[in-house]
Amino acid sequence: MALEVGTKAPDFSLKSQHGEAVSLSDFRGKKNVVLLFYPFAFTGVCTGELCALRDELPSFVNDDVQLLAVSNDSPFALRVFADQEGLEYPLLSDFWPHGETSRAYGVFDEEKGCAVRGTFVIDTEGVVRWNVVNAIPEARDLNDYVKALQAL
Repeated sequence: MALEVGTKAPDFSLKSQHGEAVSLSDFRGKKNVVLLFYPFAFTGVCTGELCALRDELPSFVNDDVQLLAVSNDSPFALRVFADQEGLEYPLLSDFWPHGETSRAYGVFDEEKGCAVRGTFVIDTEGVVRWNVVNAIPEARDLNDYVKALQAL
């Protein structure tokens, strides 16, 4: 069961595609966060979603907002994926302990061994203000994220 709106978002520290540690708490008091979980790099729906975010990046990475995308891939795979697709925002690896952050947010599929498509808009105080969870084959509508951010 995914974290509910109004819940304090669990902090985490994950390695980015560049090997840098990124924590949710890095943005507390500074920026709202769009935290996006996706199953795996290089898959059709995931690539489409992440490239759509790349194409609308000023809406999701600016003075008020930071986009963080999390998968269960290794940081090395994420680096190749980011380079191949021109993704300049943080791709975070929830590889080991496998799925720990995905589980904390209630979006880890134990049978498939990966996160489902969960998105959380987290305010500057670290509280979940909006979420959506889709099954693995169902793409999300990024316009919904924009509306949720505008409502903050």
